[in-house]
Amino acid sequence: MQTLRCGISQEVITLSNSLITKSVEELAPLLETRVISSVELTKAVLDHAETKNKEINAYISFSRKEAVEAAEKADKEIRIGHYRGMYHGIPMAIKDNLYIKNDVTTIGSKIHQNFVPDYDATVVKKLREAGAVLTGKLNMHEYAWGATTNNPHFGPTRNPRNLQHIPGGSSGGSGAAVAADMSAASLGTDTAGSIRIPSSACGIVGLKPTYGLVSKYGCFPLSWSLDHIGPMTKTVKDAAGLLEVIAGFDKNDSTVLNVPVENYTKQLTGNVKDLVIGVNEEYFFHQVDAEIEALVRKNIQRLVDQGAKVVEIKIPTLQYSEWAEMITALTEASTVHHRNLIERPDDFGDDVRLLFELGEIPSAVDYLQAQQVRRQLKQDFQKAFEKVDVLIFPTLPMLPPKIGEDDAEINGRRVDLMDNIVRFTGPGNLTGLPALSVPCGYKSELPVGLQIMGPAFKEGLVLNVGYALEQG
Repeated sequence: MQTLRCGISQEVITLSNSLITKSVEELAPLLETRVISSVELTKAVLDHAETKNKEINAYISFSRKEAVEAAEKADKEIRIGHYRGMYHGIPMAIKDNLYIKNDVTTIGSKIHQNFVPDYDATVVKKLREAGAVLTGKLNMHEYAWGATTNNPHFGPTRNPRNLQHIPGGSSGGSGAAVAADMSAASLGTDTAGSIRIPSSACGIVGLKPTYGLVSKYGCFPLSWSLDHIGPMTKTVKDAAGLLEVIAGFDKNDSTVLNVPVENYTKQLTGNVKDLVIGVNEEYFFHQVDAEIEALVRKNIQRLVDQGAKVVEIKIPTLQYSEWAEMITALTEASTVHHRNLIERPDDFGDDVRLLFELGEIPSAVDYLQAQQVRRQLKQDFQKAFEKVDVLIFPTLPMLPPKIGEDDAEINGRRVDLMDNIVRFTGPGNLTGLPALSVPCGYKSELPVGLQIMGPAFKEGLVLNVGYALEQG
């Protein structure tokens, strides 16, 4: 009898382990056909996440009771034939700057540690309507203003691929949770690369959609003209499915455009024949780690082998993009936090307080000149996309450094971390164009990401190129 119990127990553990590692595209048909239940899956993910969190620290808070209740509701709906789609019954946690009604939303800060919103963010409302099961809130860089997720109030999140290294940020908890199977998928926010940086560092898929495609209502702002919300997932199809859930017009957010939400998953054919890939050597392949550059070029060649062709492209205004990104982000973020900077400066972490203080320095002329650079940059990219379908380049020019380090290494030379980690992601925020990071290999056992950028509202095209690489 004892042997039988042990055997059953081992079988349950093995089943749970195999479930939590699966992508949403693999789990969805199992839930729809009731091979597995959402309760079974949700409990397996939560059991694993609660144990794993002791070393990775991806979660700030868990919502086990609410998650199990939501999973029971999903199972009941599926049982009576009301299957809502790919994310029905899927357990997932989200970044802790997205409001959940009556649930503490810390924004990774001491100042907002007891903040309880009285409404759901629009993306949370859409997740609930899709039947997703919310398992908790994920760690992040304080107020999303940084790229390490070395949070002074909730502790650092560790990269599951190597616990000594940062997971990137500011959505580092989301990146780590998905990579470590602590959440089947997640949402991140991206102001200078905060979806794509942790996606590259943790070896998952991250999409920053076109500005205006996804509502930011109920997302605590960092820099309102640069902020985006997007999917962070295990596969490209999971990202496409999640974008279908969260995209769409919202009267509560004046920056959202009333454009149709496309069926992005149906556009994933993997066919890249006659695709024209733009490569910008001067900016996106300048000062890049040699092994990372080789991996990205190797993957571009894989697309060429499938029928794509490469065209070298010039984008002159890119040389000013780092300055424009920094002036815009610094000043808008400091505007949001100006009162607390005066009244409660010691309640900010040291690095974030310094950035807020720096944001008080630029003049109105500096800010407006930065917006002129953005306008010119958008025009340059628009001209580029008259000649090419997508641009491809590295997500990061270097590997994520160890926790606590303020610099990183490129080809044996130490470089400033903040200056370099957003260098290739910032242009996507300045222009508002869609950009996808997909894994493209490893260096020193750490993942490397490749970035695909396309014209406005061409998420289907960008995702399909990523899908072609993934299927490779």
